[in-house]
Amino acid sequence: MYNVGRFAPTPSGQLHFGSFITALGSYLQAKSQNGEWLVRIEDIDPPREVAGAANHILFTLEQFGLNWDREVLYQSKRRERYHAIIESLIDCQLAYYCDCTRYRIQHLPHHCYDNHCRNLKLVAANDQPMAIRLKQTQPIYHFVDQIRGKQSVNIHQAMEDFIIYRKDGLFAYNLAVVIDDYEQGVTEIVRGADLLPVTTKQLSLYQLFNFEKPRYYHLPLALNSDLSKLSKQNHAQPITINNIQQLTIKALLFLGQTIPDNWQDSSQEQLLQWAIKHWQISDIPKNDLVFCD
Repeated sequence: MYNVGRFAPTPSGQLHFGSFITALGSYLQAKSQNGEWLVRIEDIDPPREVAGAANHILFTLEQFGLNWDREVLYQSKRRERYHAIIESLIDCQLAYYCDCTRYRIQHLPHHCYDNHCRNLKLVAANDQPMAIRLKQTQPIYHFVDQIRGKQSVNIHQAMEDFIIYRKDGLFAYNLAVVIDDYEQGVTEIVRGADLLPVTTKQLSLYQLFNFEKPRYYHLPLALNSDLSKLSKQNHAQPITINNIQQLTIKALLFLGQTIPDNWQDSSQEQLLQWAIKHWQISDIPKNDLVFCD
């Protein structure tokens, strides 16, 4: 089987150490199997995006020697495709309009949507923005993560009719990521453990569309000293290109990998080739870790 991996950052800021871990881990997993590694810019949420961030992310990846194998895909150029999928789901009565407020949903038991609008037959109205929800017919209750083993969700989460198009006119992540991963031929999804909770939703879409499911690998999150996730929202500092090899070694150690003796004498290309040859998924920690800069 030919393997295809990917790194799919949101251009909401420059790369920080947490996102670099994901980039490096996904790259090494793909290359260790002589597969392709793709880069996709997930730029369909303009309020979160920072001008110039996408170009800076790509520039940084190149400086670290993480070179992608196909043209970069921008989700912002895929809107017509997402619209077509959603329209087909509505036509097949597999999706519906929903005007429920966030306040109402937050006060429901288990904080899960109760499928209130499923049978109301609401129609789109210009004066009343509405979300579109998938009618959940293919619930997934558990899956096997290649790093963390069997993962499960409760019945309420599995049965929830989740949003595929938001009230603010933006496409929901779960729909866009599944369509893009499938149509790019992605076979292995290596990403941060913060996305574990939405994986069953995405797998239910794979099942609904009769797509071949990818394998999932959820990497440990880098945490601040207060155990919050290292992220742009928490003001994580961008990585720089002043210490490329040192940062690569730090990321490899974070991922539980062995490092070469006298690595200081290696070029970045030699270091990456060594890491590809010695990559071991089984050595990756199964728990999130505090990152000490």
